[in-house]
Amino acid sequence: MKWRRRIGWIIALIAIVMAIGYGFLPQPVLVDSGQVSRGLLRVTVREEGKTRVVDRYVISAPVSGFTQRVTMQVGDAVREGQIVARLEPLRSSALDPRSRAEAEARVETSQASLLAAEESTRVAAEEARYAESELARMQALYDAGTIPREQLDRASTDARRTQANLETARANVKVAERELEAARVALKSFAAANSATQAELVVVRAPTVGRVLKRFRESEGVVNAGDSLLEVGSPRTLEVEVEALSSDAVRVSPGTRVLFERWGGDYPLEGIVRTVEPFGFTKISALGVEEQRVLVIVDFTSPREQWERLGDGYRVEAVFILWEGEDVLQIPASALFRYADGWAVFVIQEGKASRRVVEIGRRSGLTAEIVTGLSEGERVITHPSNDLDDGMEVTVQAGAGEGKS
Repeated sequence: MKWRRRIGWIIALIAIVMAIGYGFLPQPVLVDSGQVSRGLLRVTVREEGKTRVVDRYVISAPVSGFTQRVTMQVGDAVREGQIVARLEPLRSSALDPRSRAEAEARVETSQASLLAAEESTRVAAEEARYAESELARMQALYDAGTIPREQLDRASTDARRTQANLETARANVKVAERELEAARVALKSFAAANSATQAELVVVRAPTVGRVLKRFRESEGVVNAGDSLLEVGSPRTLEVEVEALSSDAVRVSPGTRVLFERWGGDYPLEGIVRTVEPFGFTKISALGVEEQRVLVIVDFTSPREQWERLGDGYRVEAVFILWEGEDVLQIPASALFRYADGWAVFVIQEGKASRRVVEIGRRSGLTAEIVTGLSEGERVITHPSNDLDDGMEVTVQAGAGEGKS
C-alpha cells in the first residue's frame, strides 16, 4: 500500500512538471494573411466633387424700377425669349395733407412769381423802346452838329442797358414758368400715386433655353439696375468641379480618366478631366487644418441617359485614375514594413514566418505592386506586429486565411 501511494504521488508530480514545461513552450503567433496575386492595379486619387451647370445665366434688372411678383419657381422650364419678369417705372410718393397744402401754396407762389416776371418784362420792354427812340433822336442831333459826342454815347449806353434788362426779364419769365411747372407736377403726384392708370412696363426675357436654377427675388418691390432676379441654365449640360489638394492636382492633367462613384446610381459613371485651374485657394478642413486646394473641372463621357437624374450641385465621389495595369503582381500594402534601407514582408512557409526583402513599384491605397522578391500564389502576413520575427511559428486566424499553416 505504501509503494502504491508513493507511485501515485510520483505520477502526479511528473504530470505537474510536464504541464508547467508545456506552458513555457513557445506558442504559434496568431496572424492575418493575404495572397500574392496578379490582376488589375490602379493608382488613384479620391476626392469629393459636385455637379454644376456648364452655362448658367443670371438675369438682372436692366433699369431701376418697381418689379412685379416673380411667379416662376425653381425647376420651371424656360424657353429663349420668354418673359420672366416685368418692371414698372418707379412710383411717385403720395402726399399727406400737409405736404399737399404746401404743394398748392408753391403753385400759387410760382403763379404770382410768373405774373411779376411778366410785368417786369413789359416794363423793361417799354424802357428799351424809349431808349432806342432816344438814341435815334440823339444820333440825328449829333449828325446835325447840335449836341456833343458825349450825349450820343450816353444815349447809346442807356439803350444797351435797357436791352440787357429786357433779356434778363425774359429769362426770369422762363424760370418762373419752370418753377410753376415743377410745383404743378409735385401737386399731381398725389393723384398719380392713387391712380389706377396702367404704367408702361419693361419686360425681362430669358436669354436661353433651360430651367430656373435659383430665384433671387419673389415678391414685388423696388429694385436697382443690376439687381439679380433669376438664374437659369440647362441641366442637360453638366460638369463636375472637384476641390483637389494641390499636391494631388499636380499629378492630374487634362485628359486624365475619372470614375464617379457613390453618386446614387448602381454603377460608376465615367468622365475626363477638361482643365486644372492654375490658381489655388486655402480651405479649412473638418479637422481645422488649412489646406491648399485647386479646382479640377471634369466632363462626363458616359451617355447622358446614365446620369440624367443628376442635377446642379449634386455630390459625387471622383476617382482620378493616374495609372493602371492589367496584369500586375500585387500584395496588400498592409503586409509591407521597413527593413534596412528598403521594404520587406513575412512570407508563411511551413507554418513559420520567413522574412523576405522585396522591391515595390506603384502603390494605390490598399495595394502595392511587387517588382521582385515574391511569386504569385505565396501567402504573406498582413499587419505584422513588432513581436513577430523571422522563423517564428505562426497560425492564421480563423476567417482571415486558410487556417493553420
